[in-house]
Amino acid sequence: MITFIENLRQEGLDLDEAVLRGSVARLRPVLMTALVAALGFVPMALATGTGSEVQRPLATVVIGGILSSTALTLVVLPIIYRMAHRDPLKSPGVSEGVGERSLPPGLSNEPRPEWP
Repeated sequence: MITFIENLRQEGLDLDEAVLRGSVARLRPVLMTALVAALGFVPMALATGTGSEVQRPLATVVIGGILSSTALTLVVLPIIYRMAHRDPLKSPGVSEGVGERSLPPGLSNEPRPEWP
């Protein structure tokens, strides 16, 4: 997903548009992969025969891991990517030209007078 978003950014899309389009474009492949993997463990999770004492907990953990990693990939990863690659001067609530660091009271950005 990150590579797909990076490719969209190189094509000239802004950050928000690239993250949105990249996430939507990769939604189906990620969901299909996770669904196939999780469904493959369902018979193991529902087993009642010999050895099911070991198989059922293992299958439950694997299915839970697949579902949680899918959620992280589809939701959390794009959010973290956007946070890490945003422009700090263009963050919401900061108007143009106001992104300069403010000094404590009593100090200024003016140059110091030359001492003799």
